[in-house]
Amino acid sequence: MRWRGSGSTPPQGRYPNVKSKSCALLPLLLLASACSNKAPADNAAVVQDSAKAATIPLVISSKGKLHRFDVETAVTPEEQEQGLMFRTDLPNDGGMVFPMKPPRTASFWMKNTVIPLDMLFVAPDGTIAFIGANRKPYSREPASAGVPVAGVVELRGGRAAELGLAEGDKVQWGYCAVPGAATTQPSAAPSFCP
Repeated sequence: MRWRGSGSTPPQGRYPNVKSKSCALLPLLLLASACSNKAPADNAAVVQDSAKAATIPLVISSKGKLHRFDVETAVTPEEQEQGLMFRTDLPNDGGMVFPMKPPRTASFWMKNTVIPLDMLFVAPDGTIAFIGANRKPYSREPASAGVPVAGVVELRGGRAAELGLAEGDKVQWGYCAVPGAATTQPSAAPSFCP
């Protein structure tokens, strides 16, 4: 589980008093799974399938250059909790954006994240407030800008350094990241146009 919060410690468990009830249900669950002709779903395989999710454009303006990405969005609490966990690959022009409406202080960790990631914390004015560079897989050490952010962008680990991205660079995503499209917004796509 990827915990995103206000900087306090991660929750210790969702249902702390369920142990005895779970033990009582265990024999029934084992019997039901033995009678099923379906193979159990592999968590990693299910997550890898979500790698084919719809993407939106994201643009980072750095030192006079535009760097374009096609990123997945993590909007719901469930999507934000899942993030890029269990992924084994991320393309150079891929990633994920976590919009924060309203802007808030966010803290991200790498639990169950197999590949290193760069985390770009985007201030409400669209500038990169902090880069958590090349975050170590499986680490529970939180990364945070320490200030309210409008979103967090996760890219393949080391990509920010390869492109020369720095704090202060400008980020946009969604319809405003497409040249000439800033006047017409698609209904469902999250966008950020500071």
